[in-house]
Amino acid sequence: MSETKYFTEEGLQRLKDELDTLIAIERPKISQMIAEARDKGDLSENAEYDAAKDAQAMLELKISQLQDLLISARIIDESKMDLSKVLLLSKVTIKNLKNSSTMTYTLVPEKEADLKSGKISVNSPISKGLLGKSVGDQVEIAVPAGKMMFEIVQISR
Repeated sequence: MSETKYFTEEGLQRLKDELDTLIAIERPKISQMIAEARDKGDLSENAEYDAAKDAQAMLELKISQLQDLLISARIIDESKMDLSKVLLLSKVTIKNLKNSSTMTYTLVPEKEADLKSGKISVNSPISKGLLGKSVGDQVEIAVPAGKMMFEIVQISR
């Protein structure tokens, strides 16, 4: 059995929508491409047919992977989470102690990470350094640029 993966309701719905699109729209499209290529004659020398079959194999693999992921997916219940510590789905404001700049990040499951919207993977170095810490704690986090000191200014949901 596969490992349980946690998602927000929004993230899980995005995966379900993607799967529905692949099954309802992309699968018939590729079937049509295969049929058109088959109608052109000799399949042994038909590059269009080979490409369409390859695309079909890739699509079926992706559908299978999404279905496996959805089987093991669980929604995170935020109402039972401790607000005094940094946990998954915490919105954390941290202050860089070297230059006094502040940043706010939301720690999300890996598949929902989006740095542009301030959502970082719970598996990132910064998240790993913050998990379990409380407001006022100072943490040293190893990032690609070296070790940096941060102070946790605020934790919210």
